[in-house]
Amino acid sequence: MTFVVLVSSCSPYQKALKSDDVSVKYDQAEKKYEAKKYNKAIRLFEQLAPAFRGKPQSEKMFYMYAQSYYKTEQYYLGAYQFESFVSSYPKSEKIEEAAYLVGKCYSKLSPPYSLDQTETVKAIDKLQTFIDTYSNSSYLPEANVILKDLTGKIEKKYFEIAKQYNTISDHKAALVALDNFIDAYPGTPYKEAALFYRLDSAYKLAINSVPAKMEERLKNAKTAYSNLMKFKEGSKYQEKATEMLARIDKDLQQFSK
Repeated sequence: MTFVVLVSSCSPYQKALKSDDVSVKYDQAEKKYEAKKYNKAIRLFEQLAPAFRGKPQSEKMFYMYAQSYYKTEQYYLGAYQFESFVSSYPKSEKIEEAAYLVGKCYSKLSPPYSLDQTETVKAIDKLQTFIDTYSNSSYLPEANVILKDLTGKIEKKYFEIAKQYNTISDHKAALVALDNFIDAYPGTPYKEAALFYRLDSAYKLAINSVPAKMEERLKNAKTAYSNLMKFKEGSKYQEKATEMLARIDKDLQQFSK
């Protein structure tokens, strides 16, 4: 009697998990997906995937499979499944959305700027490819916002690296890193700060130089001052920069005698 009760109480979902009938599994997977019970749907999709490739219903199944990972914030697996969907179903009406969600999944994996930015770079690449491919997409405004945020994170990382050389008084390395940063990101919001730290590094390198190298380095520091002032009149670094200029001009006088 107890055995009969246990069997009869077995849910359709549990039966589908144990069934060898693909249609039974698919029916339950679709129902769980539509009910937003994505983790349960995923268990069935995982069983269905090997047998479903190439079948008429495979496109819809793999779309739901990818979406289920995305909805449950399993972004690595979501990105993988959406990428697979894009390559497998190039004529699908869902391909534009899937291509966008590849980039969005990777963007969700992007860590704070201070950590390794491999996933950020990957997200930027995927979103840029999407933007280039679907220039009239309804997802374009959101894609551009995400792309701007990711690019800003990369800029901040490289700015902080360049600034760190200044902080630890490796002024030669700071000058190289800051020049590279300014060249690579001419429109960066960190440009004023980068130009100031470039001036600061050039100034400190100059005033601590041996006499044979001091004049040239002082002139380079003066050029760095001019570049900062040209970029931002009334810079927030104006007071510190002016103090540096006064010292630069004073030290240069010894070379004009």
